[in-house]
Amino acid sequence: MTTSEKGLGNEAQDELAALDALEKEASEFNKDAEIDRILKAFRLDAYAVLNLQPGVPDSQIKIQYRKLSLLIHPDKTANPSAPNAFDRLKKAQTELMDPKQRTHLDECISDARMLLIRERKLTVDSPEVKEPNKDFIEAWRKKTVEVLVDAEARRRKQLKAQLQEEGREQRKQDEEVAERKRRREHEVKWEESREDRIGSWRDFKKGAGGVMAKGEGDGKQKKKKLKVLG
Repeated sequence: MTTSEKGLGNEAQDELAALDALEKEASEFNKDAEIDRILKAFRLDAYAVLNLQPGVPDSQIKIQYRKLSLLIHPDKTANPSAPNAFDRLKKAQTELMDPKQRTHLDECISDARMLLIRERKLTVDSPEVKEPNKDFIEAWRKKTVEVLVDAEARRRKQLKAQLQEEGREQRKQDEEVAERKRRREHEVKWEESREDRIGSWRDFKKGAGGVMAKGEGDGKQKKKKLKVLG
């Protein structure tokens, strides 16, 4: 191989190395951008976190989750926010695969749509409702956030009330248990002191009997000293 050929070979290798570096840089940029998107997405909206439209089938949810999880996996990027983004992604996928949670989310999104239609004095047959434009979709997304926040606030309030009620019930039960324990302890102590009480009563009776006997004896002696007058 001539010097010229060797030079061309080195140039080709340098170009390949440069292309690899660019691809890695682009890949890291995509990972960072996706991590940033996930962390900025409204966390109560699992569709937004997974970058999916409402109503997609379960199979699409699984495919999307797998694709994004492989892209931002903490083991495949040095981004310090990757673990947090990965956890949110996993949580969103779990919520959408749970029928109860997904139904709740779908209902909130539907409620937001109806509220927006009423606010704009539209009908379900209005053109912008049938074929939503960018403005309507953005307004719908904002309204969905409001509905989800309100629903979450109600849920937390109900949970707090439930916990308080459970706390009151638990305290009541604890007080009843403590009262039963106190009564049992009192009964045990009362039973244990029974012999002492009986012994004290016997001693009292014995002492009282002795005093009475002594009194009767003194009376008899006094009677003997009496003289008959006359």
